Amino acid sequence: MRIRTVFAALALALAAAPAGAKGTGYVFVSSENDNAVTVLDSRTWQVVKAIPTGKRPRDMKLSADRTALYVIASDANRVDVIDISQLKVSHSIPVGDDPEMFDLGADGKRLYVSNEEDAQVSVIDIATRQPAAQIEVGEEPEGVRLSPDGRRLYVTSEVANMVHVIDTASLKIFANVVVANRPRRFAMTPDGGEVWVTSELGGQVTVLDGATNKVKATVAFTPKGFRADDVTPVGITMTRDGKTAFVTLGRANHVAVVDVATRKVQDYVLVGNRAWGATLNRDESLLLVANGLSDDISVVDTGTRKVLRSVAVGRVPHTVVIDD
Repeated sequence: MRIRTVFAALALALAAAPAGAKGTGYVFVSSENDNAVTVLDSRTWQVVKAIPTGKRPRDMKLSADRTALYVIASDANRVDVIDISQLKVSHSIPVGDDPEMFDLGADGKRLYVSNEEDAQVSVIDIATRQPAAQIEVGEEPEGVRLSPDGRRLYVTSEVANMVHVIDTASLKIFANVVVANRPRRFAMTPDGGEVWVTSELGGQVTVLDGATNKVKATVAFTPKGFRADDVTPVGITMTRDGKTAFVTLGRANHVAVVDVATRKVQDYVLVGNRAWGATLNRDESLLLVANGLSDDISVVDTGTRKVLRSVAVGRVPHTVVIDD
């Protein structure tokens, strides 16, 4: 009864949205081994379409006006741009060798892309589809995240166990911060005052001071029944008010729910195998988790912290984006 009530409410809210409102209700899931993005209808959770992309699609972001979805195709060395109205790739942007993650400038003019094999970040002019700059960073960069004001770019180096802080005006590194082993991805408080960094092999999150770039704290995870080396945090997302963080624990098959103010784990939610990417829907009532080794996504009710359902998608899902 609880599941039917939640989904009926979601469907009613979507149906009642003004005709001019943005938001198709589509859920997009990149599938590394299928070279495609699976499109789900969040009203029914049925597959609408599988959109072919370049090889090994991974990170994804919506454009500011939500008319386009940018998709990293790592083995094709490009970003594919999907026209959401047509559900097909409209064009591609070369972004350098072995791109993995990226962020999109708030003005929609630039992509900031980590190039893992070249140990650099490429800054791409979207209008010209040409590189504006390349910034050398530590080996195997992955996570890329702009500060809320757009003045700082944070990049993780998996091999150097480091976070690089880059000034977006000068495109120069002005701080290097050592964190736990194999840092991966970021979340930030709304004012940029805290930067949370997952460390896959360190089994923790490092909390950085956004003003001083100093380590403020760490958050460790101990889900029951798992050895320490099974706890491999990668994905992280934070509520808009900055009060709650959700951290995917990889091979530990759980999502940790963390109170940001106290940095205490409030709960662990069992999801699928190798929980990886995670995103919240617009009203933050649902958390969608990509499970890389069970080829599905888990739909989690953030109020009850229970999985409402698992939805089969393509092989090795990496990132989930919802256009609601």
